[in-house]
Amino acid sequence: MPLTRSSAITEILAVGRRLDARGLAPATTGNYSVRLDDGRIAITVSGRHKGRLADEDVTQIDLDGHALDAKPPSAEAALHAGIYRRYARAEAVLHVHSVASTTLSRLLAPGADVVLEGYETLKVLPGVSTHDTRVVIPVFDNSQDMPALARTVEARLMALQPMPPALLLRGHGIYAWGGTVEEAERVVEALELMMTCELEMLRVGRRT
Repeated sequence: MPLTRSSAITEILAVGRRLDARGLAPATTGNYSVRLDDGRIAITVSGRHKGRLADEDVTQIDLDGHALDAKPPSAEAALHAGIYRRYARAEAVLHVHSVASTTLSRLLAPGADVVLEGYETLKVLPGVSTHDTRVVIPVFDNSQDMPALARTVEARLMALQPMPPALLLRGHGIYAWGGTVEEAERVVEALELMMTCELEMLRVGRRT
């Protein structure tokens, strides 16, 4: 269920502190957003440390990614807006610069996605009820042209079935979403664990 602006800010500040405590929000990296009950999106402003957010560090955008007040939103607001447009179920989007996602995405061959199979932790992801499954997390090349990147991402997401729980930007990090902030946070944590395992298997020579 979409939140009021006040409730959304409370949740964004709290998840920022939790993700920072886990080492998933170094420096001023990452950005978080929540869909509001009036159709707008509450999103962190640009350049703030996510473990030390205050109420004034959250601004609003519309579903086209346009700023709705004087505070500049994250430079990646267009990506958040595209995810909300594509997935009516998405009520929160969390973007983190984790070591595992950043490193693994750089090791993949061009055009390859992250494929996760056999992990019990897959059952944490929305809609997954068994480890005996295959989940594909799409990977996109990073770009500083955020409007163009957002169009590329949204076009590919429209073609993907079933809906992925997240995406990766190469050398950049995870975008995870869910029906609540807590669900999106669980997706981040689950993917971080599984991608760390994938990296360890690469290190010991169990992946080609």
